[in-house]
Amino acid sequence: MSRRIALVAHPDRPDVLGSARLVTEQFEHCGIEVDARESEDSANGAELILVIGGDGTILRAAELGRVARVPILGINYGHMGFLSEADPDDLPEVVGQIRDKQWTVDSRMTIDVEVTRPDGSIERGWALNEASVEKDEHARMIEVSIGVDGRELSNFQVDTVVFSTATGSTAYNFSAGGPIVWPDVEALVLTPIAAHALFTRPLVVGPNSTLELHVQSENARIWCDGRRLINAPAGSTIRAIKGAHPVLLARLGQTPFSGRLVQKFRLPVKGWRVPGTAVS
Repeated sequence: MSRRIALVAHPDRPDVLGSARLVTEQFEHCGIEVDARESEDSANGAELILVIGGDGTILRAAELGRVARVPILGINYGHMGFLSEADPDDLPEVVGQIRDKQWTVDSRMTIDVEVTRPDGSIERGWALNEASVEKDEHARMIEVSIGVDGRELSNFQVDTVVFSTATGSTAYNFSAGGPIVWPDVEALVLTPIAAHALFTRPLVVGPNSTLELHVQSENARIWCDGRRLINAPAGSTIRAIKGAHPVLLARLGQTPFSGRLVQKFRLPVKGWRVPGTAVS
């Protein structure tokens, strides 16, 4: 049976495009077809979606992989690359591991968002990292009330409220001072940004809870992973729940999440023994 992988690459970087051509040649030499159309047809039936770019490119690929239930493997050409699995220098090894089917799969929870507007219209979206409820370009701040499981918790004026997953806890949520949540924890995080109130701490709830936000005044807009926009005028109600469809991420190594944190954020660690050595 013939093998096929889909390829998603950053479109505007010569180094990325050069690497894409190189891996395509290497895979075809191994008898593996590479489909770079970046469409639902290219993802359907593929055994893997290989992404060459940064986290933004991976989020673009997630739109294809989520529907097709195909795992995504990222080669990091971006700044942080938290969703990526390897660096450009690892490309030859990555090709060999894909050829030999040496990967495992992590299932990452997504978040589903539903917006009910004052006119009764409803629009839905989803995100792998986060859905950020932001003031629109003409508003100074938005006034919101937040609640969990049908019970109101607080009311305040704010610039932005971020609903994030555990996967997204190291993205916008982290920059806003929210907690880092290990990716195997199924949780939803609500993090207000620049809120005018006493109770503005981040909230972490379980996968069966519903986060709710009412836009009391001014118009808001919701960005899902910074890619898909939903307008939420004053009077809208926004609900966020565990997503119905996860995103699958392919993994090549066994580095624990704590190791990724140290590596990606270049955290200062001192005094821990080297793995595999005896404790004196």
